[in-house]
Amino acid sequence: MGPRSAITRKAVATRVAHRLAAHAEAIFGYQELIVEDLGKVGPAQAIEDAGRVLIAARLLMNLVAEAVATDLPEIDTAALRHDLRTPVNAILGYSEIIIEDFEAELSPGVVADIGMVVAECGRFLAQVDAMLSSSPDTAQSEDAKLDVGIAWGLERTLAGPPLNEETRAGRILVIDDMEANRELLRRQLSRRGHLVETVASAATALDLLQKTKFDVLLVDILMPDMNGIELLSRLKSDSRWRDIPVIMVSGLKEMKAVVRCIAAGAEDYLQKPIDPVLLNSRVNALLERVRWHRREQQFLAQIEFERDRADALLHTMLPAPIIRRLQAGETIIADRIDSATIIFADIVDFTPLVTRTEPTILLDKLAAIFSAFDDHATAHGVEKIKTIGDAYMAAAGVPDPSKDHPVRALAFARDLIDTMAGDVGQGLAIRIGLHTGPVIAGLVGRLRFVYDIWGEAVNLASRLESSGQPGRIHISQSSYSALIQSIQRPEPMISELKGFGSVRTFMVN
Repeated sequence: MGPRSAITRKAVATRVAHRLAAHAEAIFGYQELIVEDLGKVGPAQAIEDAGRVLIAARLLMNLVAEAVATDLPEIDTAALRHDLRTPVNAILGYSEIIIEDFEAELSPGVVADIGMVVAECGRFLAQVDAMLSSSPDTAQSEDAKLDVGIAWGLERTLAGPPLNEETRAGRILVIDDMEANRELLRRQLSRRGHLVETVASAATALDLLQKTKFDVLLVDILMPDMNGIELLSRLKSDSRWRDIPVIMVSGLKEMKAVVRCIAAGAEDYLQKPIDPVLLNSRVNALLERVRWHRREQQFLAQIEFERDRADALLHTMLPAPIIRRLQAGETIIADRIDSATIIFADIVDFTPLVTRTEPTILLDKLAAIFSAFDDHATAHGVEKIKTIGDAYMAAAGVPDPSKDHPVRALAFARDLIDTMAGDVGQGLAIRIGLHTGPVIAGLVGRLRFVYDIWGEAVNLASRLESSGQPGRIHISQSSYSALIQSIQRPEPMISELKGFGSVRTFMVN
């Protein structure tokens, strides 16, 4: 028998499987719906005839399946045509009886479904006559040529290498109360390079799962202590084991068992005796899915890490409330704040130090000082605005207004002086200016967002700092009025401030 002859025989199988089977399955499927609907809405007298149609439809599907599985050169086409027509005639006959006897009592949906069954029967018979009236060796129709082409393509696919030749070992747990079944599955899977462990009960499996990670589980349904479906439900309800793929294995051939297992979360269902090639294919497919899932989790973890790192960087640049507003979709952020306290701090005689100090040493010293200032800002709820050379600018009461911002600003300023007097300051002194008043606060820039504040209050705070004294806090009248309960009453002084003239101020230790 030559390869062409084999291919033409496979072409017949292709025609039967793809054309006849599709119609037979449609007839059976619609009839199942009809029986189900009659059971719900009636009439009850029609259920018996509908059941006969369902039996005939199932017989038709079986005949088609047998025809595909048979060595096709030995098929008697005349006998096959007769055998296929017999259940079709029964389907048509009983369907007509149902319509004639109960049409007035049938729901519109049932009538429509019976019409579909009758129509599919007509199409099925037309295919039977067209396909079995000539052989693929002699038929010259476009359909026959297409069948041969499909068969050649299928033959090449089946004869070629597997789509995924790479086989990597997986860790597999077999759960079955029958020792012979456990040993058989272990040996079949071990030959494929997998690491296999076996247990005889669901309870033992749960204990083992708490100590060992497995890639795939094979679970028998019929076990004494806890059946496989109950075990499956336990696994899928526990976050530790929910993602482990499970293949149910059983001698049960009831469709209800299959449906229940899939509904409970099983990835597959294999009936005993299990074909070892099919078992290996299903296990390898699940192992590949496990690997992709792990890659996905790794990618998600990396994305989460990068997002957290970006968020952390963003929080070093912008206040948290501003970040939340940006994430909510705001593009322009500008707020008028009626009262805030602005703090300017400047290191005394730092500019001469620049000319006689190594750059790295200078930057290390400045970084240590400003890092300590940042810690104090966080501790007192003060918002760092920016650094300008050796000057540090901050504000209390922005971006979220508050009533106690002058008190927090003064406590922050005092901590800055204490810090400079200690080891961090390394002998350097600091001047601080502090003023309370209204400001405008918001974001400026596009490439590099900067949160900043503007207004006369900012300029006055800056002038207070530049006209202050080392180791002391120069405050304005408005700040003094807000802090009168928090400080010893210093003597007022008249300061000449650039751009403001004579201003009443106070020097606080």
